[in-house]
Amino acid sequence: MERTAGSTSSTEERTREPAVALGGVTLGRVVGAHGLCGVLRVRLLGDGLTNLLQIPGVLLGTGEEDTEAVAYQVTRAAPGRRGEVRLELAGVTDRDAAESLRNRWVLARSEDLAALPPGEYYQYELVGCRVFDRDGREIGTVQSIWSTGAPDVLVVEGDGGTEQLIPTAREIMQEVDIEGRRIVIDAIPGLITE
Repeated sequence: MERTAGSTSSTEERTREPAVALGGVTLGRVVGAHGLCGVLRVRLLGDGLTNLLQIPGVLLGTGEEDTEAVAYQVTRAAPGRRGEVRLELAGVTDRDAAESLRNRWVLARSEDLAALPPGEYYQYELVGCRVFDRDGREIGTVQSIWSTGAPDVLVVEGDGGTEQLIPTAREIMQEVDIEGRRIVIDAIPGLITE
């Protein structure tokens, strides 16, 4: 159950923690210009290639929480170097303009993201979900997700600010209910610290 741009499954996640910003999701970061005609080199966060190749528009902001991010129409997108997309935006027509956007976050509105098959979900959808063990005991709320290269880790904050690190492996994440904002895990011995 793995997909694009911060998509995740209960088996593994390859993406860094996606931000929910301006009602959207962080797909990548501008790392420079390609050529002389204003093409941006965008380093993907995870495997967001599919979304950036299909999305009609993006927001570029100076940070993931930037309330003044600027909307751009995507005129062309193509795979670039490994882990990158070459992105052409309306109004960005030369190398200087592209370079001026270096280090901007590339954000997408959640409604513009590709639909996922049943049983798959985007990482940003997990942030804010309450986590319970199979006996119904509440462990806490997902604050962020750490990318580890293996099954990634939910950072869950419990009462009093205690932090639990819960792998997203299928054996542990038993149920994910995005609409109900609820995740049920198998709290194997030693997983949850008291």
